[in-house]
Amino acid sequence: MNWGGISNGGLLQKAQQEFDVLLTGDTNLSFQQNLTDIDIAVVVLQAGSTRLADTLTLIPQVLKLLPVIQAGEVVRVRSELN
Repeated sequence: MNWGGISNGGLLQKAQQEFDVLLTGDTNLSFQQNLTDIDIAVVVLQAGSTRLADTLTLIPQVLKLLPVIQAGEVVRVRSELN
């Protein structure tokens, strides 16, 4: 989407115009940004790393969340090892 280099605040603004949910590996996002006034849900993936092999194990949990998560919510999904 050519969004490389966009700061977190700008990324959230652009994402809420295009998507309902933002998946991120940035565990500090909710501490760095005011997420209460955004029109997008945020799912923070907390795995051993942000590598695809590690985050794929979280996808079943994410799929269960997608039908119920609401805009403005921030939900952390953790691997059983974390």
